[in-house]
Amino acid sequence: MDTIIYLDNNATTPVDPEVFDAMVPYLKEHFGNASSKQHSIGWRAEDAAERSRSILAEAIGAQPEEIVFTSGATEANNLAIRGVAQRYRRKGNHIVTAAAEHKAVLTVCETLVKDGFEVTVLSVDRYGRVDPEEVRKKLRPETILATFMFANNEVGTVNDISAIGGICREAGVIFHTDATQALGKVPIDVEAMNIDLASFSAHKIYGPKGCGALFVRKKGTPVELIPLIVGGGQERGMRAGTLNVPGIVGMAKAVEISLRQMHQEQLRIRSLRDLLYDLLTRELDLTQVNGHPEHRLAGTLNMTFRYVDAAALMSRVRNIAMSSSSACTSGTPGASHVLRAIGLTEEEAKSSIRFSIGRFNTEDEIRFAAAKIIDAVKKIRAVSPAYLAAESSFDASIETSNDQ
Repeated sequence: MDTIIYLDNNATTPVDPEVFDAMVPYLKEHFGNASSKQHSIGWRAEDAAERSRSILAEAIGAQPEEIVFTSGATEANNLAIRGVAQRYRRKGNHIVTAAAEHKAVLTVCETLVKDGFEVTVLSVDRYGRVDPEEVRKKLRPETILATFMFANNEVGTVNDISAIGGICREAGVIFHTDATQALGKVPIDVEAMNIDLASFSAHKIYGPKGCGALFVRKKGTPVELIPLIVGGGQERGMRAGTLNVPGIVGMAKAVEISLRQMHQEQLRIRSLRDLLYDLLTRELDLTQVNGHPEHRLAGTLNMTFRYVDAAALMSRVRNIAMSSSSACTSGTPGASHVLRAIGLTEEEAKSSIRFSIGRFNTEDEIRFAAAKIIDAVKKIRAVSPAYLAAESSFDASIETSNDQ
């Protein structure tokens, strides 16, 4: 194969053709500003944005007025965390999160510490999962926010969001979840799961980059936020700026497609993930899967290849797009903070690769990619003194065992 095989769908996804077709009219003839109330071109843009808002709301069990459009999940995370911190500071200054969160959450929390907030960072288990009972133990009277991701972007582990949400609701603590990797892949019901705030991004589900959303609870006790961006009062004052109508329409269409075929699509993607795992482990020893064996996104396979530097492996198979960490932290020196959080050593973390399989991958691609990766791993190990020494030691132990 001369083309690149794309196995990095957790970083971003190609725009689905149906999504592209839905967006085009709002880039051309229906180009209006959704805030232009004086003419039909503006009304048409506003109608499109409101229809899209309703689609996203219905997809997660929310009301349209509970959806705030943003430029992506990073902005949504910032608005949720900083917005709550600033609004409820008089009530308390304590926030609870976890060590395996995306940097778009952890970095925001770090900046709040500089502003006088106290942040408790919970450890995760060896699969990357948060223990709901540990959450319960760490909540205090001054806790104003708990923020835990729905599904991990590096190892694919899915948290018990319903349990965490129930604990936070019982304690009167606002619960935010970064649901970027979960939308369109696993069912989300903000009511049943007691979610108060949830962040989403279009480009993880075959929608356009530059568009996301934040769910902000209005039912019961409404969540109030201090906005990050002020100006014209758009999005009910929570996020000023001209709405990205083409992106919003594209996001809604992406959500529609994902929900329409979620069950069937995730079964197919899981079968490709399992095929890749079977092919790799059939030929390669000294490997391990990182992430929960059951509670894991269908398309995510994070594997450690001992005695293989991940960067060296990727450089040998340049026609296969994969990653050694989150795309958002790939420029940061050191091993993945997620892999270190689940207990991997620095060396093991730097020997790990994330494969994330998506809608447009095929069985032929998986088989081709597996063959290339197997060949590359074997060649790297063949010149690795550490691997050769370990192999010799292993062979010697077998011989001794046979002699006995």
